[in-house]
Amino acid sequence: MDLALEEAEATRARGEVPIGAVVVGPDGAVLACAGNRTLELRDPTAHAELLAIREACAKLGTERLVDCDLHVTLEPCAMCAAAISFARIRRLYFGASDPKGGAVEHGPRFFQQPTCHHMPEVYGGIGETAAGALLKDFFATRR
Repeated sequence: MDLALEEAEATRARGEVPIGAVVVGPDGAVLACAGNRTLELRDPTAHAELLAIREACAKLGTERLVDCDLHVTLEPCAMCAAAISFARIRRLYFGASDPKGGAVEHGPRFFQQPTCHHMPEVYGGIGETAAGALLKDFFATRR
């Protein structure tokens, strides 16, 4: 989660919402790190999770990340939860909960739906204090 928090800090420095994600392979090696780039790329799908998943898939030459883990600083939204499911991520670790936009423990609870193809093991609250503080500070400066 420390690497994901570093990505979130770098994302904040670029003026993006500070969310970072890291994909770790079955051997514990980091396959991909990313932060939000929706403004920079002018792409509403350029969330940290999607960018990290894309990079890891390209590195491995596959569309599936079986036995890989994803660490992200904020509870994934519905779009990212779907990508996590389709990529067959083994474990999802996330920092801060997102009661408004999250889709894992809040909102649609994507992985609990009968139409969900794959449900990763989910561990929330990892680095929650640091991740939450980063987001709160970012939005406090915007208001």
